[in-house]
Amino acid sequence: MITGTLKSQIDKLWEEFWVGGITNPLTVIEQITYLMYSRMLDTMESKDEQKKVLAGVDFKPRFKAHQQDCRFNRYCNLSADEMMEIVRDEVFLHFRSLSDEGTLLGEFMKDARLEIVKPNLLVKAVEMIKNLPLDRGDTKGDLYEYLLSKLTTAGINGQFRTPRHIIRAMVEMMEPNPARGERICDPACGTGGFLSTTYEYLLEKYSSLDSIHTETVTNEKGELEQQKIFSGDLLNEYREHVDFDMFHGYDFDSTMLRIAAMNLIMHGVDEPDIHYQDTMSQSFSDKYPEASHDAFHLILANPPFTGSLDEEDVDPAILKRVKTKKTELLFCARILQMLKVGGRSATVVPQGVLFGSSKAHQSLRKTLVEDNQLEAVINLPSGVFKPYAGVATAILIFTKGGETDNVWFYDLENDGFSLDDKRNPIDKNDLPNLVASWKQYRKGKNLPVGEFMGHNLTRHSREGGNPSLIENNDWQDRTQKAFVVPKADLKANKYDLSINRYKEVVYEEEVYNPPKEILGRLKALEVEIQKELGELEGML
Repeated sequence: MITGTLKSQIDKLWEEFWVGGITNPLTVIEQITYLMYSRMLDTMESKDEQKKVLAGVDFKPRFKAHQQDCRFNRYCNLSADEMMEIVRDEVFLHFRSLSDEGTLLGEFMKDARLEIVKPNLLVKAVEMIKNLPLDRGDTKGDLYEYLLSKLTTAGINGQFRTPRHIIRAMVEMMEPNPARGERICDPACGTGGFLSTTYEYLLEKYSSLDSIHTETVTNEKGELEQQKIFSGDLLNEYREHVDFDMFHGYDFDSTMLRIAAMNLIMHGVDEPDIHYQDTMSQSFSDKYPEASHDAFHLILANPPFTGSLDEEDVDPAILKRVKTKKTELLFCARILQMLKVGGRSATVVPQGVLFGSSKAHQSLRKTLVEDNQLEAVINLPSGVFKPYAGVATAILIFTKGGETDNVWFYDLENDGFSLDDKRNPIDKNDLPNLVASWKQYRKGKNLPVGEFMGHNLTRHSREGGNPSLIENNDWQDRTQKAFVVPKADLKANKYDLSINRYKEVVYEEEVYNPPKEILGRLKALEVEIQKELGELEGML
């Protein structure tokens, strides 16, 4: 969480960008990202310089002798015109030169351009970046999430920011585990929401009780409230894996990738594996053969549902699994290919995947049920992705390999926000119950579940109360929110996975008065109306 004061500063700067002619939210975030990157480069350089002076530790300079004016602490105090000249002509030239050094962010800086044309706007942006608490990992991550929350339009290929509370519930249900050396991927990572939220989850779960501290902050309403800070100290023994091999992401939007890379770094992951790549393309298998087949233990994704697709460039290996032009079906097939045997996925799909009657739809569903373990279908309300899109969606949870016995269905009616374009907070929220019910279901199947006691109890489980209080423990009652459906029923319905096909609705009988009685009351009311009209006419 960031303070209300900091949010106000960001909101004010956002307005300045708007007034300055930069109205695309992605462009605003991108420009702020560049300036954050500039300050972080300078900070790392200063730390290495101090180490060299104090301990004689040598390092490779990020700034050559003739590039010292490009350092953030040099240009941040210049006049508006001088700052504009240095940043536009030298700082961004320096960014582009870093692309030759093979660093993660350097890879995405090769086409970096300053879009700010007004010197005064640049001064205000630099001043805000100068005052940000970028030395604190928890605040850096929250700060970047707040910036990303301002994205309110979908990309041309159907990309949009997945609500963080939906991502959080999916992460808690899948329970990523660094102790098992798990490698996690998002094949259409966008701004990196699934990956950064996974890291936040790990920080909470792998913090010892003594390392969790509380501080008082001022929220956006000006009220004081308590905020927990998680150190993630128990992650130290897995730190190398977390920093260099746990998080993987791909996308073909360079702006999104820049933001995703910075998002993860700001959260605390040193070297996330983020690449410019269309995972639908056959070039994915050529460039990243190890990643495209049997590579990952966990895939979390909300792939684009619409957009342009070059059918000739689609990997033939995917088309062998499912012959179609629909990106949502192709992504499911690619995810199955990318998972290790025993690897699992939670993927958001449009509900058309669940009941589509085409050969490709039925083939994919049959593959999920007969050749793999389809574990859960979670029905989401149609407004959950507004204002980006109003399409009805669902979450599929499946494991590569094996065979399906039963599928767990859950009908999520409310996610804590109104289902209109405003998405205002409301009191109704099924997400805590969803997570708790899922853990209870897994526990009943003697499958690994998260701990329900102590500080390792995850956020939605805490909010949802004691899972033992969940009424539907046998999961056979199809009138409840959660229930199971055996494979035989799915097969009999051409593997239809729509929840309405199996959910039983209990209708309450309505009792009405006899028609003659209703008619008599209407006639009496009519007489009374006529009487009052007559009295009114007599007064005129």
